[in-house]
Amino acid sequence: MRDLTNISLLPYNTFGIDVKAKRFIEYTSLDELRDVLKAHKGEQILHIGQGSNLLFTKDFDGIILHSGMARARFLDDETVEAQNGLRLDDLIAQLTDMGYSGMEKLSLIPGEVGASAVQNVGAYGVEAKDVIIRVNTIDTQTLEDRVFTNEECRFGYRDSAFKHELKGRYIVTSVVYHVTPGEAAKTREEIIQTRMAKLPTVGEVGSAGSFFMNPFVPEQQADELLKQYPEMPHFPSPQGVKIPAAWLIEQCGLKGQTLGGAQVWQKQPLVIVNATGNAKPEDIINLAKLVSDSVFERFNIRINPEVNYI
Repeated sequence: MRDLTNISLLPYNTFGIDVKAKRFIEYTSLDELRDVLKAHKGEQILHIGQGSNLLFTKDFDGIILHSGMARARFLDDETVEAQNGLRLDDLIAQLTDMGYSGMEKLSLIPGEVGASAVQNVGAYGVEAKDVIIRVNTIDTQTLEDRVFTNEECRFGYRDSAFKHELKGRYIVTSVVYHVTPGEAAKTREEIIQTRMAKLPTVGEVGSAGSFFMNPFVPEQQADELLKQYPEMPHFPSPQGVKIPAAWLIEQCGLKGQTLGGAQVWQKQPLVIVNATGNAKPEDIINLAKLVSDSVFERFNIRINPEVNYI
């Protein structure tokens, strides 16, 4: 177990924001996790993964908890359990090399296995919920194990119960996925090439990937918008009509828009980047507000951040 004080969180958030944590603890076993939770009960604790969906707005006056558990094992021929600290793309690469398919469309999504269940990450028509069988957790209050079935996780679009009623109560310790034997290398390579062509490379340009969630609007509103913008991409769903946030942002002429050290990514306006490498948190927050307000003013649609402000 690593236990550090007054540590920079620069290596632990993909936006590249240089803030500090009062304390940083990385555990390497479930017993160590329980010991930490027991010893620091009642203190401010934030469990993070790769920090790919976070924007630290200031120094964190508490304990940052991170998993050093990063292994995966097959439970049977089509079921794999991965520990929370394993990078999701590393898991997908391993499965692809072993001749398994099912998760390849999630390739190159930044983040760790634990976050895949919390965020219900998705891309190219596939979401984590489509392959998750169950999620193993530890109750932060009782320190007991609890298993959540797929249904109990209450997955939604970039959403789960772990972001709402269960937030802070449970720490995801491993995720059990369903995979099937099959060739996935070609699809994985195509996904990687597509993402690399339009998204900033993690570690080279600070970002959190997609900053905004795609909005859903009532069918009547979508019909009215289509009269004005017949070329508008739209996708009917049970939640309403989904309209790509990237299209809305681009129509507002915001590609490349800068504010301080932050910028709307030229190749994909759904992304906000730390363009200078030393952007302040308020630069990113204010630029995101500018984008959201501009879209609302033109389309009467509010787009909301996928990123969590800490």
